Amino acid sequence: MSVVINTNYAATVAANNLVSSNDGLQKSLNRLSSGTKIVNPSDDAGGLAVSMKLAAAARRQGAVSTNIGNSVSFLQTQDGALKIAGKVLERMSELKTLYTDPTKNSGDKANYDAEFTSLQAQLSSLTSEKFNGVSLFGTSNMSIAVTEDGSTSSAVTIYGRDLSSTATGIAALTATAVTSLGSTALTLQSISDAIQNVATFRASNGAEQSRFSFASELLTINKANLEAATSRIMDVDVAQESTQLARFNTLVQAGTAMLAQANQSPQTALKLLQ
Repeated sequence: MSVVINTNYAATVAANNLVSSNDGLQKSLNRLSSGTKIVNPSDDAGGLAVSMKLAAAARRQGAVSTNIGNSVSFLQTQDGALKIAGKVLERMSELKTLYTDPTKNSGDKANYDAEFTSLQAQLSSLTSEKFNGVSLFGTSNMSIAVTEDGSTSSAVTIYGRDLSSTATGIAALTATAVTSLGSTALTLQSISDAIQNVATFRASNGAEQSRFSFASELLTINKANLEAATSRIMDVDVAQESTQLARFNTLVQAGTAMLAQANQSPQTALKLLQ
C-alpha cells in the first residue's frame, strides 16, 4: 500500500465506524432512559402508528368502564328506591288487613288511616327521586355503549320504569280517589298488583345490573390485552437493549482508539522525509 500524506483512508474508515457506533450507543441510551424502543418516529414509523391507535382504544376502554360504573350506580340507586317502595306496600297491605277487622272502632280505623295517608305521601315522593339530576323513574329508555367503538348493536338499554303509572306502577294506591283504607278503590288485590309491579321492576333492574357486570369484566380484559399489545410494540426489552448498550460502548471505545492509531499513520511519511 502506498505511503501518502493528503489522504488517510484508514482514519476516514475508523471515523465513520466511530460515528455509527456512537449513534447506536446514543439510541440505546435513549431507549433505556425512556423505557420505549420507539424514541423517534423514524425508529419504527408503522409500529408507532399502530401503537397510537391501540393506546387510544385502551383509553376509551377505561372511559367506557367509567360510564358503566355510573350506570350501575344509577340502577343501584333506583333499586334502593324500589326496595323502600316494596316495604311501604307491604305495610299498606298489613294496614288494609288490620282495617277490615270488625272489632276495630272508628278511632282505631282513623289511626290506621293516618299512617296510610303518610305512606301514600312517601310513595308519591319516591316517584320523583333522581340520580345526579336524572329521574330514576319515567318512560324514557337510556342506551349505554359497552364497547370502546361505541357500537349501538351491543349497547345495554336501561328501560324506563314508570313507577307513577296505574297499570305498571303504584298510582292505583296514590290516586286522589283513595283517601282511606276503607275506600272502595283500594283493595288487597290492587295492593298485591302494585307489589307485583315493583317486584317486576326490581327483577328487570337486577338483570340489567348483571349484564353491566359482565360487560365491565370484558372491558377490563380487553383493556389489559390492548395495553399488552401496545407494550410489545413500544416498550424496550431492557435485557436485550442492555446487551446492545454494552456492545456499542465497547465499539465506541475501540473505534476511538483505532482512530487515534490511524491518525498516527502519516508520521511514517515524515520519517521517510528526514
